[in-house]
Amino acid sequence: MRWKIIVCLLISLLLTACSSKNASNEGTFNGSVYTVKRGDTLYRISRMTGTSVGELARMNSLPPPYKLLVGQRLQTKGMAKRGTGKNTAVAKKTTPASKAPAALPKVTLPPVGSRCWLWPTKGKVVDAYSYSDGGNKGIDIAGSRGQAIHASAAGTVVYAGNQLRGYGNLVMIKHNEDYITAYAHNETILVNNGQKVKAGQKIATMGSSGARSVLLHFQLRYRATAIDPQRYLSASCSR
Repeated sequence: MRWKIIVCLLISLLLTACSSKNASNEGTFNGSVYTVKRGDTLYRISRMTGTSVGELARMNSLPPPYKLLVGQRLQTKGMAKRGTGKNTAVAKKTTPASKAPAALPKVTLPPVGSRCWLWPTKGKVVDAYSYSDGGNKGIDIAGSRGQAIHASAAGTVVYAGNQLRGYGNLVMIKHNEDYITAYAHNETILVNNGQKVKAGQKIATMGSSGARSVLLHFQLRYRATAIDPQRYLSASCSR
């Protein structure tokens, strides 16, 4: 079925680096080459280096599902999004003085208001969605440990587990053939694979699994493309 293919594709983008006993656990980035550390994913590296997942896979001849080894050296475009020390200096030298307009996702965006999406939890958005290659493809909402996480809309749980290192306890819900939502870094998961859930139903509690602080990483995907959730989330709508 089409949605199963989409779910497999999404999971392949989140697959984590495999560990190696003889390799270092410390990741390094010198501006053009990134050395994989324990817990890295291709998506996380793309955000850190400013190189899209597709470009990383092409430049390093990585076939799906993009499995990585600790200590593996990856060629990048050499434009770090964030960094300190030398890495920051490299980023400043290679970043143009004036930013080009952000590129829209390569998909026709659904109209705002065409479907009601509830906020999955309460809290401040500490990292917003980014349209740039390698940017955040969801939103990060800070809150308190144990805080309730709710399904943004009715649907069927297609993934509930913690096998994808770097995302902690993760829940993915399929809403129809077009939409999937993802809820990462949970403290506990309260639903099972294949379970049908209602809009607003409590599906997990907030935590820091796979993250450095307590937060929810939330994604809204339309036809397999991550779109800006804040354009569509509503504080109140019919459940």
